[in-house]
Amino acid sequence: MRGRRAEVKVLVPKGDYGMGPVVFEGPCKASTIHFELQGTLKASTDLSKFKKDGWISFYRITGFKLSGGGVFDGQGASTWSKNSCSKQKNCNVLPVNIRFDYITNGHVSYVSSINSKMFHINILGCNDITLDHVTVTAPGESPNTDGIHLGDSTKVTITNCIIATGDDCVSIGSGSSHVIVDKVTCGPGHGISIGSLGRYPDEKDVTDITVTRIILKGTTNGVRIKTWQESPKETKVTNVIFKDITMQDVQFPLNIDQEYCPYASCGTKSPSKVKITNVQFNNIRGTSASKDAVKIVCSKGMPCEGVKLGDINLTYNGAQPTSICRSAHISAVGKVFPVSCST
Repeated sequence: MRGRRAEVKVLVPKGDYGMGPVVFEGPCKASTIHFELQGTLKASTDLSKFKKDGWISFYRITGFKLSGGGVFDGQGASTWSKNSCSKQKNCNVLPVNIRFDYITNGHVSYVSSINSKMFHINILGCNDITLDHVTVTAPGESPNTDGIHLGDSTKVTITNCIIATGDDCVSIGSGSSHVIVDKVTCGPGHGISIGSLGRYPDEKDVTDITVTRIILKGTTNGVRIKTWQESPKETKVTNVIFKDITMQDVQFPLNIDQEYCPYASCGTKSPSKVKITNVQFNNIRGTSASKDAVKIVCSKGMPCEGVKLGDINLTYNGAQPTSICRSAHISAVGKVFPVSCST
């Protein structure tokens, strides 16, 4: 792979193949590395074989393609009972199915990830990467099986994807910018989230995020921004657009939660230091599974600014849904139902 300059293809033909953890590492002299997966790769169920937090990793490659219609099977069912990260802070992190670390000019299409032990796909430190027609599948009760998580990455496009999992379908983490999530169907799962943020001292701003043409089916959240209290430093989330979204029986369709706490107890001595500004919710309609269809709970120390609601129509069992808002400056344009609030 290192001695040629033309495109180089790695082909995995149809069939089932057991595989332990592996890293495909650059830099490479080829103009493009094309990994074509036609078959099914099956991860080991023996956790002692995983010394790091990834199963299949693609690392420091410029010019990368992954395609072929194949499947990455994490065989996670036997290990989910060992995952306590949703219940306690200090937990053993299980391996991610597919890692894309420091990829420049990447394109991933027509592959599937199923039953990961933890996250399905992790994107870290990437520049200009597209995921198109990627399918992610795990049971709704599988813990921490986020579909696609990204951080410290720019120019990321996630499009034409179907994601059914036990955690966030897409989670956009610290240091993410110029991200487009378009034409994604999500459910079951926890929805599409920015965050969680404000937990660690090395976190960076999140900017210029567009989430559009999304269908959410039976998820616990629809579109969400979540940040922790007692943040160690000030950061910001700004220039975010959620638009053209359909909710189908979603527990909390619109949710800004700056008092995020997934554990039995969390630090609450000081409010979140993540400043949220310029967030738009446009053309969002469908059904809420709870009365609280709109929840905008911002930081008492850094209230949200520039939150705009436009053309919102959410119903709740044919009854009157409500909006809950705290520490937020909100404006409404056009029809907004439930009626927006501001404090």
